[in-house]
Parts: sequence; C-alpha cells; structure tokens
Amino acid sequence: MFFGEVKHTMDAKGRLVLPAKFREGISDGYVMTKGLDQCIFLFPMDEWRRMEEKLKTLPLTNKDARAFVRYFFSGACDGELDKQGRVRIPQNLTDYAKLDGSAVIIGVGTRMEIWSDTLWDDYTDDDALSYDQIAQKLSDLGI
Repeated sequence: MFFGEVKHTMDAKGRLVLPAKFREGISDGYVMTKGLDQCIFLFPMDEWRRMEEKLKTLPLTNKDARAFVRYFFSGACDGELDKQGRVRIPQNLTDYAKLDGSAVIIGVGTRMEIWSDTLWDDYTDDDALSYDQIAQKLSDLGI
C-alpha cells in the first residue's frame, strides 16, 4: 500500500529517487505508463498484471475501450530500481508529464503517481477540487 507525498529532484539522466517506504513495494520490478491528469502511473509488477487482466476484458468493439487500452499500453515501460533506489523515467513520459527536474511522488494505494511539481500544485490548488465536494459525490458510490 502506497501513501504519502514526497518531492524529489530528477537528475540529468531522468532518474528519480523513490522514498525508501515506496521501494519495498516494487522490489520485483515495476511498470510505469501515462497516467490520467498528466501524471505518470507507477505500478508494482503484481498490480500491473491485475490491471492487464482487467483491460483484457474490455470489449474490442467499443471505441473508447480501444482508445484507452492503446493509450495505456503505448506509454508503458518496465524497469527495476537501481542500487540507489532510483527509477529511470523515459523521455516520452518525462515530456508527457512535463517533468522539468523536480517531481512529486504520491502514494495512491496500489500505485504511485509521479507529478511535475507545478502540475501537482495546480491540481491541488484548483478551486474545483474540493475534498468535501468530491466526498459528497462519492457517497453515492458507498464510500
């Protein structure tokens, strides 16, 4: 289970140090891909496999399902932590997430998200993003 928020700096080679508390969850490797809201999703291998299984069940005849699967898998890459506890973020994902040297890593339960610090600040400062309003909307889903 990943939770919390940490800010780190990426080096010139696109490597990002992960917090020690997150490293154990991806000791067997990880897959990262284009996430929603212009962040990067980083899944532990077992969670990635669960996600793959779910996506395989989407109907091939549904245009939105095909588009989502293409988007999700085309941006994906696998990797392992290096000896310093870093992940290497490929250029296509760095560009997609607008990472410019500083990143925010957040734990979101079964995955991590890697955000540009600027985009994360914008997202969390957005007046439309009201924790109370979102909670109210989710109450209809039994949350």
